[in-house]
Amino acid sequence: MSFRAREMYKKVVRRVGGEGKLPAELMASVKNLLPDSKVVMGRAKRGIYAGRHIQFGNKVSEDGGNKSRRTWKPNVQEKRLFSYIHDRHIRVKVTTHALRCIDKAGGIDEYLLKTPYNKMDTEMGVAWKAKIEKMYSQLAQMEVGFFSPEEETKIEQGFEEARAAKREHRREARRALAKQTQLEAGNAGGDKTAEAASNVAVKS
Repeated sequence: MSFRAREMYKKVVRRVGGEGKLPAELMASVKNLLPDSKVVMGRAKRGIYAGRHIQFGNKVSEDGGNKSRRTWKPNVQEKRLFSYIHDRHIRVKVTTHALRCIDKAGGIDEYLLKTPYNKMDTEMGVAWKAKIEKMYSQLAQMEVGFFSPEEETKIEQGFEEARAAKREHRREARRALAKQTQLEAGNAGGDKTAEAASNVAVKS
């Protein structure tokens, strides 16, 4: 394992939750399948690039054919991708090639699950892949119960009754508030009338 792969493994373990909290076979697969390449873009560690890197070549002038070195950077976009396992949108920097791969796989979760570790060139992708595999393994161990159609109808009816009671309570609260406002306005009007009558009596 190269130095970069060892450092990436430490970061993945630290992000996902520690060495003892993860299944041993999962971390063994992560350790064996980490990318062994040594060269990677610095900014590629903070996004999903799907193997796209800076390309190098020559710029050739039209007049004399003079060559000068230049680079081609990947087309990187900042997108909000919805993760079903996290049930929220995730803001991440991705290349347009990675976006096409994600759409073809059916979502960010499916793309991370289908892509092997040795093809994940970024630490962010490796950490997300390990975290999603951990969450799916926890979901697989959970017991799931199903209701019969009659029970589902009763549950839905109970929710509807609760919503109706809540609406009725709000309506009653608004009526009580309006009545109290009218009473306060009437009392204020009566006080003004009594004060005006007393003023007239004093003047006369």
